[in-house]
Amino acid sequence: MTQTEVAIIGSGFAGLCMGIKLRQAGCEDFVILEKADRLGGTWRDNTYPGCACDVPSYLYSFSFEQNPNWTRMFAPWDEILAYLEHCAAKYGIADKIRYGAEVTEAAFDEATGRWTVLVNGSETIDARALVAGVGNLHQPKFPDLPGLDSFAGRTFHSSQWDHDQDLTGRHVAVIGTGASAIQFVPRIAEQVDHLDVFQRTPPWITPKPDRTIGPRERTLHARFPAGQRAIRNLIYWGLEARGLGFTGNAKLMKGLEIQAKRHLRKQVTDPVLRAKLTPAYQVGCKRLLQSNDYYPALARDNVDLVTTPITRVTPTGVVTADGVEHECDTIVLGTGFEISGNLTRIGLLGRDGVDLADAWKRDGIGAHLGIAVAGYPNLFLLVGPNTALGHSSMVFMIEAQVRYVMQALDLLRQRTGSYVEVREEAQDRFVSEVQDQLGDTVWQSGCNSWYLDAQGRNSTIWPEFTVSYWRRTRRLDPADFVVVS
Repeated sequence: MTQTEVAIIGSGFAGLCMGIKLRQAGCEDFVILEKADRLGGTWRDNTYPGCACDVPSYLYSFSFEQNPNWTRMFAPWDEILAYLEHCAAKYGIADKIRYGAEVTEAAFDEATGRWTVLVNGSETIDARALVAGVGNLHQPKFPDLPGLDSFAGRTFHSSQWDHDQDLTGRHVAVIGTGASAIQFVPRIAEQVDHLDVFQRTPPWITPKPDRTIGPRERTLHARFPAGQRAIRNLIYWGLEARGLGFTGNAKLMKGLEIQAKRHLRKQVTDPVLRAKLTPAYQVGCKRLLQSNDYYPALARDNVDLVTTPITRVTPTGVVTADGVEHECDTIVLGTGFEISGNLTRIGLLGRDGVDLADAWKRDGIGAHLGIAVAGYPNLFLLVGPNTALGHSSMVFMIEAQVRYVMQALDLLRQRTGSYVEVREEAQDRFVSEVQDQLGDTVWQSGCNSWYLDAQGRNSTIWPEFTVSYWRRTRRLDPADFVVVS
């Protein structure tokens, strides 16, 4: 059995940030457990054509490590992955990552105050603290469609893109019209002979203010980082201002709706197609998307938008409720990710052996500040419940969470405790506050979205400004925790 002070699950933005801050604080006794053979999380897995971030690249990076080398305002996946690899190397944590190490279970031992982490179903690691940085956009969600397994052609999820499948001249069916699909549909529409895009609910789409960042501008950023930081700050506060609408300002949301409808009218002249693409729900309750080429792709002669519900899949195509079989030789699933069940796919057994999945099923999904869970000492979640965003950069939130976890670990060391655990009343108070705030926002009541869990409660989104989360996590209140010797 291997022993370590801190075991970190995942090597995406969250896991790397935790590792960097531990090393900067002088802690060398930690390990980052990564089930794949390369770091990067979301940006390692998603390599589909056109994959890019929908947050400006200036902001989608660590505040302590600006990147002057972005080539676009919205960075493509490979540049983000290269940035993460650069951070791991620069801050000396690359050698702390164990690849091919999938965590299948972790159990807390109250007698020792430590976690026993099961890796690859056989090896055990004894850790004082466990930090879960597994992320939300990680576990592919596959649709429950009768006959999908019988399809004789090639089927793959957008996050597991089959680059060996040349789509040139093929008949392709795309199921789903979310954030991934609006990026890859325009790219493959140019290759295929025919493309059917199956849409259940149309997304709200606004123009994407993307542009090339040229060599001269990149040189200036490298020489004058203060200038790049000024741009970063400007973008940050601009997105915070947009958050006013999401948190309850109906006038601002109306402005976004007008912008989206104008964008649709400008790019889609066919009134029938435009009607199919016009959402019937409040803007913002589902993820607001950005694209300049999705609507024109759907207007191509070789592309059909299908809005009739799918009933089944046959060996040769997709059958809709009107009895029509849409023949195809390739099915691409743009059906998103398992959000609410992503973390609990790992068996996390707290005090008395209670699995976190069972606890959340019984009491509802929740954690204090989305980070600490009562009954699970020395366990810290990154990108936990109610900390995801609909208007800004998740990297900002991750940094705030890591700072808070570092304070919890400091509290443990200062009081020479065996373990530290959030008080149940502190957690209940926080969860109640968040749910009360969500009740007045578009994220809770605007429509049915992937933000909602099985009970219809929004356990995903942070309902305030990111700066308010930063303030709440800036100073850990020792009164919210109990330290056991």
